[in-house]
Amino acid sequence: MAESTNRLANVSRTDRIALGSGADFWTTKAVGAVPSLVLTDGPHGVRRQAGATDHLGLAESLPATCFPPAVGLAQSWDPDLVRRVGRALGAEARALGVDVLLGPGVNIKRDPRGGRSFEYFSEDPTLTGALGAAWVEGVQSVGVGASLKHFAANNCETDRMRSSSDIDPRPLREIYLRAFAHIVRTARPWTVMCSYNRINGVYVAHNRWLLTDVLRGEWGFDGLVVSDWGAVVDRVASVAAGLDLQMPGDGGRGDAQVAAALAAGALVESAVDRAAEAVAALADKATRGRAQGTPAPDEQAHHALAREVAGLCMVLLRNENDLLPLTPGRSLAVIGEFAEAPRYQGGGSSHVNPTALDIPLAEIRALAAPGTVDYARGFTTDDSGDARALREEAVRVAAAAEVAVVFLGLAANQESEGFDRTDIEIPADQLDLLAEVVRVQPNTVAVLVHGGVLRLTPVVELAPAILDAALSGQAGGGAIADVLFGVVNPSGRLAETVPVRLADTPAYLDFPGEHSHVRYGEGLYVGYRWYDVREWEVCFPFGHGLSYTEFAYSDATATADESGLRVTVTVTNTGARAGREIVQVYTSVPDSTVARPPRELRGFRATSELAPGDSEQVTVEVPRADLAYWDTRVDRWVVEDGRYGVHIGASSRDLRAATEVRVTGDEVRVPITARSTLGEALADPKAAAALGELFEGMSASMSGDALGVDMMRMIASIPLERLTGFGVSPDALRAVYDD
Repeated sequence: MAESTNRLANVSRTDRIALGSGADFWTTKAVGAVPSLVLTDGPHGVRRQAGATDHLGLAESLPATCFPPAVGLAQSWDPDLVRRVGRALGAEARALGVDVLLGPGVNIKRDPRGGRSFEYFSEDPTLTGALGAAWVEGVQSVGVGASLKHFAANNCETDRMRSSSDIDPRPLREIYLRAFAHIVRTARPWTVMCSYNRINGVYVAHNRWLLTDVLRGEWGFDGLVVSDWGAVVDRVASVAAGLDLQMPGDGGRGDAQVAAALAAGALVESAVDRAAEAVAALADKATRGRAQGTPAPDEQAHHALAREVAGLCMVLLRNENDLLPLTPGRSLAVIGEFAEAPRYQGGGSSHVNPTALDIPLAEIRALAAPGTVDYARGFTTDDSGDARALREEAVRVAAAAEVAVVFLGLAANQESEGFDRTDIEIPADQLDLLAEVVRVQPNTVAVLVHGGVLRLTPVVELAPAILDAALSGQAGGGAIADVLFGVVNPSGRLAETVPVRLADTPAYLDFPGEHSHVRYGEGLYVGYRWYDVREWEVCFPFGHGLSYTEFAYSDATATADESGLRVTVTVTNTGARAGREIVQVYTSVPDSTVARPPRELRGFRATSELAPGDSEQVTVEVPRADLAYWDTRVDRWVVEDGRYGVHIGASSRDLRAATEVRVTGDEVRVPITARSTLGEALADPKAAAALGELFEGMSASMSGDALGVDMMRMIASIPLERLTGFGVSPDALRAVYDD
């Protein structure tokens, strides 16, 4: 911070205050030696507004590569691939004069109805943390800053600027903050963006516990905290809490409020200095980044990368009778509006103006034999056209072909930032179309395009093959064709569970809340954790994905030491095609003394491309800290002592190998107070010794069964302070308590 402090040595208080708010929608103020910086969206492509910025940031943006949004990118389960995307995004940002790219979005997908699901990675913090860290590392490797968002617990869009996420300490720490902590500690993002919402009643922008105590104090964050655009309610309270930069600019109103608070003694000057120094330090990093000499991006190379990435993100959900991959000589009926008007990204602040756009229908025709592909629109998403005639045409085309490929999904106006969905249904007219197509053409492949989870039970009942393309970016059309024809062997995995029905989902009764409060009543049991603990069937489990080949797992081992677990397994390609496998490692604690899900993802790794018959020994390292739970008795992370199950497989419910390992836990001593129970005191050697005299003469009666019960078990839950009602003197009890 010394260099940035020197920059501010001769800067007036007024200008230091001014550094803490934006100049306009996308830029910061230039003050003295501190230059103006450009911050802009988004996580899957640079949305650099053309010309002068408008007051809402809604003007047309310059062309940029639209990579798969997080909903698609996460299905790669591949940090190395995500890092390459991040580096490409950083290069394009630098070429467009952007200093900070506002991403990645790493909030947990608590409910499939969440409107911003397309912009977040997963329902699991381990997967989210690993992919988010890789994204940050990639972007920042070329001298462009990342902005980790939306910190924190921003899990729905309904009433998002006021709503309070009411979360108990364990799920807050173990589920909703865990990915943020991992990314801050390992990838060191230049900035963290605080979210709109409140947490347990306190606006995040005013939350000193979150922005200062946890983010800076516990995690060691040394970057800048920026508000989400419009998240600041009270600039003075935000600066005091740990916010450094309010965006966008507000014409100086917030600056005047800070100046008045300083004059009145309601705000300490060190808080203003901290914020100003954080802005100056960010400017130092950006200045060095501008001078880094990043090569100009190659549009064609980045489009090719987008196609490669999208192909590795496709998830083959179902493939009965090996209907896929398609052979070029067979006649095809391609059906559905999305085949010629692709849905490839989400709506809202991250909307990208792509440099190119692959059309699925054209890409399928390019790989098929000439003259073998017919197309029928089948349906429209804007209620235009004659629905009956469109459907009849689709049925005719399907009946005349050998295989039908039907595109289904959600239109841009059916899911977007700014609102949550009320259901997870595929539009009824599309399902009706699919049913009629399958009636005349049993060889039907369903291709899904969507940003949020869909109820797929009706599709499973109809289509023998299902390919989930999620939202796959500007080159997704080519990637879909590559996977359909086997140019790419699918290896993507679901990053969230697909339920049988909406009513089965963990937050069903608590989403999106009421009266500006959302109760996270499911606690720790988010996503697959919920379905596993309740032993419920799902349509497709977390981590699921098929291949055109098969893999066998063998020779699983796990060892534990002070650094964590080391898990190894041998994976062999037992099929007839080359392919890669995503190895997933879950742990369990069968004899845990605290509530835990049956299993939790702790690590994963992709194999290399394995030829038929080839094997690879895969090693997954699980850091010791990842085994810890948040102990509410002592307010810290604790690794529990005992036997840990290690489960290795291809999804959360396709576990191919298992072993067990002994983990030495952390020592935890809970202070003995007046409110501690008798059982807790007796379990503590020091307190038990002090209690010894109090129980002289009582042991016989307590060990008997005069009341027909185990007396010790009955009285173990009595708080020590209540023993005074049974004739124990307060003075005698004081010897039991800790000071």
